[in-house]
Amino acid sequence: MKLPTIQGIIKRRVLVNYHAEPEIIQNILPQHFRPTLHKGKAIAGICLIKLEQIRPKHTPEFIGLSSENAAHRIAVEWDKNGESKEGVFVPRRDTDSTLNHLAGGRLFPSEHHKATFEIIEDETEINYSMRSNDGEVKLSFTGDLTTQFPSNSIFDSLQKASNFFERGSLGYSSNTKNKDLDGIFLKIDNWKVSPLQIHSVRSSFYDNEEIFPKGSIEFDHALLMQNIEHEWHSRESFEVSV
Repeated sequence: MKLPTIQGIIKRRVLVNYHAEPEIIQNILPQHFRPTLHKGKAIAGICLIKLEQIRPKHTPEFIGLSSENAAHRIAVEWDKNGESKEGVFVPRRDTDSTLNHLAGGRLFPSEHHKATFEIIEDETEINYSMRSNDGEVKLSFTGDLTTQFPSNSIFDSLQKASNFFERGSLGYSSNTKNKDLDGIFLKIDNWKVSPLQIHSVRSSFYDNEEIFPKGSIEFDHALLMQNIEHEWHSRESFEVSV
C-alpha cells in the first residue's frame, strides 16, 4: 500500500520492553519472520506514542492531527534476496483517533483498533493506562524520568539499548482485510532516548500465560523519546501466513 510521506512531531514516545524465550515468540510470528536475539533472548514490547501535527509532508502545521497510539511490537529478522533484514512485527495497533481507526488498513497501512487512553504526566512522572474498546487489550504503567539505565537489563548500557531499537524502524503490521502485512518506515534524523524508571507495568497481552507461560517473558526496561520530528514512509507489503 502506497501513501504520501507523512510528517509530524513525536511529542512523547515510550518503549516498554520485555525479553522472552525465542521459541515462545516464534510461535506467534508469521512465517518468514524469526525473532531478533540479544544475549539469547527475543525482544518484544509496546510502543506508546503521542503524535502531533501529523499531516502530509510540505503541508501547513495547522492542518495536522494529534493522537495517542499503542503498538505491540516484536523485534524480528527475515531474509530477502539473499540478505538478512531487520525490523519489527506489529500484531496489534490501538488508537484514540477515529480517523486512524476508520482509515487504517484502507487509506494508509495498518489496522488501528479504537481505544481509550488515560494519561497523567508532568515533567518528571507518567501515569499511563489504555483499554481497547473491544476489550481485547488493557495496559498500564507508572514511571519516572531518570538518568540511570537499569542494571538488571540484558542490555549493558543505554547506548546499546538505543542502538538496538533504532534499527527497528521498519515495521510490518497485521491486516485482517487481506493476507498482506502492511509495511511502514519511521524516519527519525535526531534519534535520542532516555531511560524511564518503571514502578509498575501491566499488559493483558504479555501477562497472558496462555500465550507466554510463566517465566517465559520478563519486563526488561523502558525508554523515553520527547519532541522529535519524524516522517512516516510506506513500504512494500508482502504476503505471509500465520
